[in-house]
Amino acid sequence: MKKSLAILLLILFSLAGVACEGVTTTVTTATQSSTTTTTTSEMTSSDTTIFQTTLPTTTTETPYVYDPLAVPDYVLDEEHLSFKFFWEVVNGDTDSPGYGLITDRVNVDTLAKADASIASVGFGLAAIPAGIENDWIGYQEGYDRVLYTLETLEGMQRTHGFFYHFVYMTNGWRSGYSEVSIIDTAILICGAIVAGEYFGGEIRDKVDAIYQAIEWDWYYDTSRNMFYMGYSPESGFGGHWDMANEQLMLYFLAAASDNHAVGKVAYDVMKANSQIKSFGTSEPFYVSYPGPLFIYQYSHAFYEFRNYDDAQGVNWFDNSVNASIAAYDYAQYMSVRYKTLNQTSWGMTASDGPDGYRAYGNLPAVGIIYVDGTLAPSGSIGSIAFVPDLVIPTMAYFSTVDFLQSRYGFRDSFNLGEEEFAPEGTIMPQTPIPPDGWFSTDVIGIDKGVTVLMIENYRSGLIWHYFMQSDIAKQGMDELGFVKTD
Repeated sequence: MKKSLAILLLILFSLAGVACEGVTTTVTTATQSSTTTTTTSEMTSSDTTIFQTTLPTTTTETPYVYDPLAVPDYVLDEEHLSFKFFWEVVNGDTDSPGYGLITDRVNVDTLAKADASIASVGFGLAAIPAGIENDWIGYQEGYDRVLYTLETLEGMQRTHGFFYHFVYMTNGWRSGYSEVSIIDTAILICGAIVAGEYFGGEIRDKVDAIYQAIEWDWYYDTSRNMFYMGYSPESGFGGHWDMANEQLMLYFLAAASDNHAVGKVAYDVMKANSQIKSFGTSEPFYVSYPGPLFIYQYSHAFYEFRNYDDAQGVNWFDNSVNASIAAYDYAQYMSVRYKTLNQTSWGMTASDGPDGYRAYGNLPAVGIIYVDGTLAPSGSIGSIAFVPDLVIPTMAYFSTVDFLQSRYGFRDSFNLGEEEFAPEGTIMPQTPIPPDGWFSTDVIGIDKGVTVLMIENYRSGLIWHYFMQSDIAKQGMDELGFVKTD
């Protein structure tokens, strides 16, 4: 049921004299097996929740009208199939303490799943409104999935409010020696905020409580005015977020906290430590250390910076436009070495590769980048809102590569090998590339997450709309001195 239909039901209840706010009428309480689901084929929209009729809460003064841009079928198909990853590759057992947890990755050939990733859960929560508005799932299905996932999160292990990066799908407990992750917690919270604003009411209250429990000031090194990069109970804090990177969202989230705020100085220090460079036809922009494209995309999946400048006039949306142009130009420069790269195949980012998971980079960068001809489709797709004229033809090409296709859209990455007359010194993986190319067996949650959210933001601005209307987003922008430009 679409959200508009649910709102019509709200009106009808009101006309009938029913006090609708907060009322829940149980239709059926059929529950699923207590055995955790182990294959995606067993996890469908029909086995996810205790079905209830819960009336939506409108959270905007002017109702949001969903009116997406028309896009080619292959663009919409990739968004839809990527959404299915979050809907299906999940603990769908309503009796399980790990209900709603989403795997970090799945092998699309065997359907074998890894442990859950808290970042996957965040992207999955944010994707629910897109699923509803596109009629891929019903409103009540989405509502129940979000509500009971939040109840799982409420009961999970936390350290000063922060979640472990990887957790067991069955119960939400820490997996192995996984770190307490500030950045993955931030992605989780951003995705939860989107769902909270979309559904309102009890869901929004739960999201706010989880957010306000995060002690951002505990994860902050006051001696350097930087957030630590990681924390382990065994070894303590390690590393610092010291320059422009995917952590941009941290400064806004931390600044908006009621009781554990970290102020503008952290943002200012990050900018002061960052370098500005350009490559090819791009304008100068703030660059990251290793150069993968996801760095310029993850915070933008939630924060719409397009019409906001900071106190010095920096526009982070434009920064990502230039990073995307530079990545495109760099791929053309390297196309004489690698068959994978061409005018419609570009955008190195962190992904699987023949030798394992790597942070594949682009120029310009601060540090030494790594390139071996491996390319993840999510790298360019995550820039669709920044440079659609470059991304959409690239998606058309990806859709023609037979071995790249899977039940959840494009496989995580591929490598077609070295050009016949590649210049001397061309770096190749240690693992030999088959004649027809190497293709990843997996899809990865964070890559599918940026795919779903950025395609939807390009089509409709849906994720941006609900995230940016939140008090948390508004407060963070105000505290850091960002000014609306339109």
